[in-house]
Amino acid sequence: MKLKHGNIFTVRAAGRYVTVLLDPHSYDAVINDTDCLDFTRYAQVLMDRIFNLRLPDHHMDKAKDMMKKQFMGMNVASLNNTVSRHLQALVKAEIPQNQKDWKEHGLFDFSYSLLFKAGYLTLFGGEQNNNSSDPSFVYEEYKKFDGLLTKMARGTLNREEKRTTQRVQKRLLELLAPAGLAEDSGSSPWLHSYRRLLQEEGADEDTQGKAILMQVWATQGNVGPAAFWLLGYLLTNPAALSAVKKEFSQISQMEPSETPLSDRLMNTPVFGSALEEALRLSAAPFITREVLQEKTLHMADGQEYLLRKGDRMCLFPFISPQMDPEIYHEPQKYKYDRFLNEDGSVKKDFYKAGRRLKYYTMPWGAGTNGCVGKQFAINTIRQFVYMVLMNYDLELCDPNAQMPEVNASRYGFGMLQPESDLLVRYKSRNAH
Repeated sequence: MKLKHGNIFTVRAAGRYVTVLLDPHSYDAVINDTDCLDFTRYAQVLMDRIFNLRLPDHHMDKAKDMMKKQFMGMNVASLNNTVSRHLQALVKAEIPQNQKDWKEHGLFDFSYSLLFKAGYLTLFGGEQNNNSSDPSFVYEEYKKFDGLLTKMARGTLNREEKRTTQRVQKRLLELLAPAGLAEDSGSSPWLHSYRRLLQEEGADEDTQGKAILMQVWATQGNVGPAAFWLLGYLLTNPAALSAVKKEFSQISQMEPSETPLSDRLMNTPVFGSALEEALRLSAAPFITREVLQEKTLHMADGQEYLLRKGDRMCLFPFISPQMDPEIYHEPQKYKYDRFLNEDGSVKKDFYKAGRRLKYYTMPWGAGTNGCVGKQFAINTIRQFVYMVLMNYDLELCDPNAQMPEVNASRYGFGMLQPESDLLVRYKSRNAH
């Protein structure tokens, strides 16, 4: 459609008129307009379809401010340390120090399960090996739920899948019931305040449980898949892997080991570029708005486009800027140093139509869609990749393996997921 109609066009899909904008120079005209364009209505539709959740009296702004307090500023340091502690324990349990033999595992499940469990223990509490709240149980049920999530959002579940989602959701709500209730439940301060807000708004226990399940998805649904794509691209690109390992080993030699890992890993431009490039190729959210009143969209190239009241507006940054050949040479290829200047500093200058771009890659969304937990997510992925690459031997089972195809149903829902897994093997580096 972009080749045929240019950077803006309206399609009719499933009875809805959707105007798609694919010019990053013009994205601010949509992102910054909160009068004519509304994010919350579509969010409420998805909340209802996926989580069977209705929050008529919910103050979204208050909930967002709570998240900002926890995930930005002063509180991030303690979160980083907590997630680091959980990650170390989980990785050690997965790959014991004395394990001499190679262990095989799908890289997607390996990354997703470890990061989900570490994030869950950090934010929602629970304990390893405690029957009622062991994150392994939560992860197994959550994976079933996540597998049907896009069908729930689109309303395309068949009868058997509907029964499965009801059963899995019921089980997840039972597992999540204690999260954030008692002060000593191990949950984060954010979850306690979020629970309190829901209670003040008159939400019953069932509604609170569904809202907490939604937060599990919002906080844990993208980090594991992102780490998978990064590790997969590193393992299938030896030069990238050795560059990241070299940067990490310089850090481990320079810094005293008493310094918390999250503090040691602050200055990592090579890792930063390798991650940014993996996200450029694998983060594909739609940024959607409802058109509340007629609006003339003034585009950067001088074009004007009339948006009709009642239609929907959609930005898809995956197509442009992220996969735009005018911005990136060979956009479908993974190049770990794409976001580095020749002097090794972070590269931020990218151009389209001769003009510097404000949005040259948008894995974290923007504006009211911007991810509040961005810094925490980056720190978590960095600590995980550091632990795995520096303490363990990790390699592809088949040295010639290629990255798997993308599961096309996930376009529009944040991080993409693979159609099949990538088999890897690992063992502890110290095992003799």
